[in-house]
Amino acid sequence: MEIIVNGEKKSVDPMSLLHFLESLGIDQRRVAVELNAEILPKTEYEKTALKDGDRLEIVHFVGGG
Repeated sequence: MEIIVNGEKKSVDPMSLLHFLESLGIDQRRVAVELNAEILPKTEYEKTALKDGDRLEIVHFVGGG
């Protein structure tokens, strides 16, 4: 299936959002995720199955001064 991640098409196997983030090496504690124009609470990442055509925006938190 194909999804759009930060404006870029990606072909992926069906999986949960949490498993997708892990497959990219992304620590879920350090990002916010918008799925189809809705920000998801972190508690939903494991329960949310990605579907063909989904649009994800993944924003990384950056610390500093």
